[in-house]
Amino acid sequence: MCGIVGLFAKRPDVEERLGALLGDMLGQMADRGPDSAGLAVYRDPAPAGSTKLSLHSEDPGEDWSVLGAGVAVHASHAVVVLDGEADDVVARVRGEFPHPRVMSAGTRIEIFKEIGDPRRFVERFDLASMAGSHGLAHTRMATESKVTTEGAHPFSTGLDLCLVHNGSLSNHNRLRRMLRREGVAFQTENDTEVAAGYLEWRLREGDTLQAALEACLVDLDGFYTFAVGTADGFAVLRDPIACKPAVMAESDDWVAMASEYRAIAVLPGADAAEVWEPAPAQVYSWERRGDREASPVARPLAETGA
Repeated sequence: MCGIVGLFAKRPDVEERLGALLGDMLGQMADRGPDSAGLAVYRDPAPAGSTKLSLHSEDPGEDWSVLGAGVAVHASHAVVVLDGEADDVVARVRGEFPHPRVMSAGTRIEIFKEIGDPRRFVERFDLASMAGSHGLAHTRMATESKVTTEGAHPFSTGLDLCLVHNGSLSNHNRLRRMLRREGVAFQTENDTEVAAGYLEWRLREGDTLQAALEACLVDLDGFYTFAVGTADGFAVLRDPIACKPAVMAESDDWVAMASEYRAIAVLPGADAAEVWEPAPAQVYSWERRGDREASPVARPLAETGA
């Protein structure tokens, strides 16, 4: 099962309500994945020369203040911006503060995830208070691994890169071994983290996001609907058979995707939006351009016949 939702704001008023809208969408997918839920939201870029980290701790008494001033605590997670390049900052935090797990690193991305009812997740992390340019969320029904926070989606293996996934990969163990030889690190045995690591590797090797996703069609075996987040946008890809459900919609105010239309139907203006089913083996992608703060806009990177 599992449920995916994604939302890309094309206007500032949607950015201001992004978390609340994603929370409404996520609630519609609760019965597709009652085990756990997660969110990646892109917002509040870190200053030049610094790195934003999302951290998770299972200890409810975790003393996040040791990271310094400016730590934003969200339930079992914390977001902190620290001076330095990402690799150095991550290494420093893991060395000095090894207990929490690094969920994401970059300039704009924040990741939160937890086990339990997705509707409770929406309340616990107060999604209604979160603004942002775009975000992805996921509800999980664990079928191949145990229910843990670490096993929940999204997975982030590269800077500002994350992936959520509905389906399963049959060759993930072989790919994991290959990617480890290429220097990609993994924190779980989840096949979705392998897909995220594969994208990180392709991008590091010089691929565009479009080319990296098209390479998935060659190198990844299995059934999947992927939604991928980057600092500037998001993309959707279904495997060539496309047995996992997906629907997309676009209005003057937003671009959205979900596993079922009912998650899109809760968005303002959904009744007037263009709605389509993404075609198999076709990359759909949007990114921000121009003045990000004053007039963010969306641009499709791949033309389709949908």
